[in-house]
Amino acid sequence: MRNDLTSYWMPFTANRQFKADPRMLVAARGMFYRSHDGREILDGTAGLWCCNAGHGDPRIVAAIQRQAAELDYAPSFQMGHPLAFDAASRIAALTPATLDAIFFCNSGSEAVDTALKVALAYQRARGQGGRTRLIGRERGYHGVGFGGISVGGIVGNRKMFGTMLAGVDHLRHTHDPTRNLFTRGMPEHGAELADDLERLVALHDASTIAAVIVEPVACSTGVLAPPKNYLQRLRAICDRHEILLIFDEVITAFGRLGGASSTDLFGVVPDIMTFAKAVTNGAVPLGGVAVAQSIHDTIVDSSGPGAVEFPHGYTYSGHPLACAAALATLDVYAEDGLFERVGQLEPHWEARVHALRGQPHVADLRNIGLIAAIELTPRANEPGARAFDFYRSCFERGVLVRATGDTIALSPPLIISPAQIDDLFDTIETVLRNLP
Repeated sequence: MRNDLTSYWMPFTANRQFKADPRMLVAARGMFYRSHDGREILDGTAGLWCCNAGHGDPRIVAAIQRQAAELDYAPSFQMGHPLAFDAASRIAALTPATLDAIFFCNSGSEAVDTALKVALAYQRARGQGGRTRLIGRERGYHGVGFGGISVGGIVGNRKMFGTMLAGVDHLRHTHDPTRNLFTRGMPEHGAELADDLERLVALHDASTIAAVIVEPVACSTGVLAPPKNYLQRLRAICDRHEILLIFDEVITAFGRLGGASSTDLFGVVPDIMTFAKAVTNGAVPLGGVAVAQSIHDTIVDSSGPGAVEFPHGYTYSGHPLACAAALATLDVYAEDGLFERVGQLEPHWEARVHALRGQPHVADLRNIGLIAAIELTPRANEPGARAFDFYRSCFERGVLVRATGDTIALSPPLIISPAQIDDLFDTIETVLRNLP
C-alpha cells in the first residue's frame, strides 16, 4: 500500500488498531469488493446498509457522470433545480400515502435532526408550543448529531459528549431474550412494551411531549425486530395523546424489508419518516425526511407571506448529483424488481441463518427481511472482542460482515444469489468452528 495513514482520523474505528493492520478496499462491482492485496470480498453488509443494488451499477454510474457534466452544483436556498423536484416526487410516490412532503439533507444523522425540528416546529405552529419534549428508545440509534444521540439510546455513543439535549426521555427497548430467543421475523412477545409510553405521559404529561422516534427495526444495536402488534400499540398511544410518531427508516427504507418502507410489512404509518443510505445506493450522500402533508401545511401556513417558514437546511440539500443518483437508483430497484426479490430470497436466507443454531459461541439468532443477527457469547471481561475477531477472520476469508458489540449483523445487497448466500454462511460456519 502506498497510502500514508497518518492524517485521516477514521470514524467509528479503533484508529491505532486499524493503522497497525489496515484493511483497505480499492474497488467494487456487483456483490464484491476488491481488497488492496487483490482478493475478492463478498459484501455481506451492503457497505454500511446502503448498497442495496450492489456496487457499480452502470445505470447509476452513468446518471452521476451525466449530471456532473451538466450541473455540478446549484444552491437550494431561494433557488431550485429540476432534479430536486423530480426526486422528491418519485420518493413521495413510494413512501406511505400521507407522507407527501419531502425535505432533503445529506445523511441519516441530518435526517433525524431535521425530523425532530419538524416535530417541534409543527407543535409550535399549531399553538402547542409547550410540547417540546422528545422521546426516544433505549438501544436506539439515530445518527451522531446532538439531536440523534440525545434521543438515541446507545451508551457508547453518548457518554463522551455531556448532557445532550434537555427534555428528552426514553422508552424501554424491546429485546427480551428470556422469551424471544431464535426468533424468525417478529417476536411473539413484547407488544405490551409499547405501553411504556403511557408511563412517560403520566410522568411528564402529554401536553409537554412533541414526538416519539423509533426505528421500526433497531438495526445498529443488533437487529431487533418489533414484537407483533408493538408498533400498532405505539401508534394508538401517540394518537390518543396527540404525539407525533417518527419512524427512523434510514436503514429499513428502499428494500431492506421487502418494500419501499416498513409500512409495507408492518402496516403502521408514521407522521414523519427519515430515509438515507439506499435511496442513492450509497453512491452519493443523500438523506431526507418524508412528512405528512398536514404537518407541512400547518408549518407553512403559520407564517406570513414572504417569510421563511422553516428556517433549516443545508448547503448540499437536494444536491444535483445526489438527486440524479436517487432517480437512477429508484429506476434500478423498479426495473430489476429488487424489493420483490427480498421476499423470494427470505426463506433461504432464514433457513441458513437458523442453521447456525448449535454452532460454537452462538447465543441467539434473529432475522427479518434481508437482515440477520448472530449474537455471540462474550468472552469474560472482554465485551465485543469475540465479535471483532469474528469480523476480522471473515474478512481474511473473503467475506465482509459487521460487528456491533457482541452481535454480527448481516445485510447483503438485494442482488445476492442463493449460491452467494450459501457461500456467506459456509464461511461463517467455518469461522465459528475455529473461533476461540
